[in-house]
Amino acid sequence: MRFKSRYAHPRAQVYNERMTRFHFAPEGYLQLMAEEVPDYARLQEAAATATTGVAPVRRVLELGTGTGETARRVLAHHPEAALVGIDVSEAMLARARSALPQADLRVARLEDPLPAGPFDLVVSALAVHHLAGPAKAKLFGRVAEALRPGGRFALADVVVPEDPSDVVTPIDGVHDVPSRVDEQLAWLRAAGLEPAVAWAHRDLAVLVADR
Repeated sequence: MRFKSRYAHPRAQVYNERMTRFHFAPEGYLQLMAEEVPDYARLQEAAATATTGVAPVRRVLELGTGTGETARRVLAHHPEAALVGIDVSEAMLARARSALPQADLRVARLEDPLPAGPFDLVVSALAVHHLAGPAKAKLFGRVAEALRPGGRFALADVVVPEDPSDVVTPIDGVHDVPSRVDEQLAWLRAAGLEPAVAWAHRDLAVLVADR
């Protein structure tokens, strides 16, 4: 069953219209996230914290860099690391470059081949839910290949909660296709990673998966 048919948020239509206007407009993106994603700040901090405990961290790959909000938090924990980031929007990356001048930021889709590894960390926040289930599973396989042994994938995203009343983030069910936590844990295991839930609240979660 499609996510939209059971779990579409009542504000989804308004949200989708706003996302259409702001998704590639860095000036309005952060405000939109703060307004429409409950616990956005907590999710970001939990994502950054989930990258700790891995050493050494010399190279980090970020999937869906956006304006660099997640990258700034992650690099605060790993100031010596070199960041490679991908995003589909050049406009968003242009904003990120001003905050992350040393980073290697590239225009690419999540479906594309990943930059050459190995990486000590792969991080993604609020991006992978745009992929349907089979595409998520394929991405997780590519992530596993890009990680060095002992490396970690930290995934922070919107998920389908067990209790429908926990849906608080507007989802359109078309561009947004979240999956359940248990599904994603299974896909991560199938990719050869050892996954766990690092943080969860209502329809948000941070998963970690070690190689």
